[in-house]
Amino acid sequence: MSLKNAKVLTISQHITPFLDNGEMALAARKVPQGILDMGNEIRVFMPRFGCINERRHQLHEVIRLSGMNLIINDTDHALLIKVASVPSARMQVYFIDNEEYFKRKAITHDADGGFYPDNDERALFFARGVLETVRKLGWVPDIIHCHGWMTAFVPMYVRHVYNDDPHFENAKLVFSVYDEKNDALDKELPKKLGQEGITSDLLKDLKKPGVDDLYKFGIGMCDAVVKGSQKVSKGMETYLKEMDKPLLGYSPEDELVKAHAEFYHGVMEEALV
Repeated sequence: MSLKNAKVLTISQHITPFLDNGEMALAARKVPQGILDMGNEIRVFMPRFGCINERRHQLHEVIRLSGMNLIINDTDHALLIKVASVPSARMQVYFIDNEEYFKRKAITHDADGGFYPDNDERALFFARGVLETVRKLGWVPDIIHCHGWMTAFVPMYVRHVYNDDPHFENAKLVFSVYDEKNDALDKELPKKLGQEGITSDLLKDLKKPGVDDLYKFGIGMCDAVVKGSQKVSKGMETYLKEMDKPLLGYSPEDELVKAHAEFYHGVMEEALV
């Protein structure tokens, strides 16, 4: 059973070598390249965090894709798209950038370990930025694979904002869950999502949102889930056991590509039944 001629969009918080941050960064780097090598098409996106060395990694702006403005929490934010190649691979990574949200040198926590209060808005901007860029590219993914809590709004946009868009209407959504600290998000998040046209019945579990709640919010709108870390929080472990969705268990590095290719194939076959 092999995956061929599929279009897979990977969206991740971290990707090595740009951000070498454990299992997520490794999976979001290895899996797309392996899928590409099998004869499929890929597009890969991550945020352009301020700690990424643009010169070393040879990032450059893609002028034809930049220049759009996205409204987040009633304010206009300029969307910049950059791109870089992964050394020793035929793989490009697109970066979502914005002066206000991604210039700071730290990733999601300040020097004292505090979770940035605007992380929810950064995640919203990232999700919208990816989907708008994919539309601009005129590319139609079969599978959208989200890695990490910062991608949790992608399923919401695909299912409830871009649901009639021919770029995404047939896409299958896969979400990888990792062992991340259950930091608290801005309690105004439901209000911000209301401004995006998201109805209150979808937001009932985000009244006092934390990272785990955001994961569950994203997973709830997905077709399949991957356990990206060997261990996740107790609450998340229980949630994964009780949910009624296909689940790919944790895969060690040498099995990542094969396991994901078979899982993607199964998710696409399911759609044809």
